Amino acid sequence: MTPQDADLAFKTKKTSEKICENIHIVANDPSLAFFRIQEHVRKVLQPISDKRTEVIQLQTNLQGHCYDMEYAVGAVKGVEHSEAIFKNIQEMIKTSIFLKQQLKYGELKNKSKKESASNSVYKRFSAHLTLDLPELPDFSGVMRETSQRVETMMTSTRDNNVPQSGTSELQRSYTTLH
Repeated sequence: MTPQDADLAFKTKKTSEKICENIHIVANDPSLAFFRIQEHVRKVLQPISDKRTEVIQLQTNLQGHCYDMEYAVGAVKGVEHSEAIFKNIQEMIKTSIFLKQQLKYGELKNKSKKESASNSVYKRFSAHLTLDLPELPDFSGVMRETSQRVETMMTSTRDNNVPQSGTSELQRSYTTLH
């Protein structure tokens, strides 16, 4: 016999003796058998109960995650089907931007008409002279005064329809500038 066979034979003999002893104990002394079963249950029950609780918790979490995943997949499918709605929204935004630009242009146009009606040609001309000719001395005060005189003469001429001696005053202003 080899050493491995001897070891196997020894282990087999020991195991069979324990089995025989347990059978003899169970057959002859039932209270001891129940005590051993009770010990076994006491040792194994708590870990089994803990594992069962853990499995139930994992199952609950898994069901929650599955629900979340199904909800997310449904939302993605809903977004895929809403392409026409997004295109419609995009067209509405483009239209609203265009209309806003038209309104702003109309407001600027009306504002410029009001300003042009309130500002005379002479005031605009005098304002441009100081900007366009920086090398000349500052004549803005004289030009504004002259433009106001011309406007006053023209307004009074329109209102009265009576010619006044405005040309001499205009001539004098012209000579003052040069």
